[in-house]
Amino acid sequence: MGNKYAYNGIDNPKTACAMAKTLKISPKHSVEICREIRGMKLSKAKDYLADVIEMKKAIPFKRHNKKVGHRKGLKGWPTGRYPVKASKSILNVLESAEANAEYKGLNTEDLFIEHISSHRGIIIRGFIPRAFGRSTPFNTPTTHIQVVVMEEQND
Repeated sequence: MGNKYAYNGIDNPKTACAMAKTLKISPKHSVEICREIRGMKLSKAKDYLADVIEMKKAIPFKRHNKKVGHRKGLKGWPTGRYPVKASKSILNVLESAEANAEYKGLNTEDLFIEHISSHRGIIIRGFIPRAFGRSTPFNTPTTHIQVVVMEEQND
């Protein structure tokens, strides 16, 4: 059976992983969030996403930044947003990965995000009825999130 993750080291006993499929969140927002928290310690990433949900810290938008306003508190990059809905979903996936690591017997204080990625899921088709028997597409994009956390080596 093939590997469902876009990461090859999940057989390592010091790793734990979690996945969420077909989340009704923006793929563009999830790409920016994943890029920002990749490589962080898990506790720091959870605090960061909690601040984004409370709209205290902004996520810098580096790739999808057309017509995005500047936000205060961003270092090295002016444009950013507060993607609350996507942050809540990604925070749930991080908590699931932490629970999986605890179940495997890993130390949850030493975990960091080794791999996190988001991929476009299926598009849920919909439409809005218009005048004169016409309709306008009103589609809902979905996103798949993959997280692999690893225990730091304290040598």
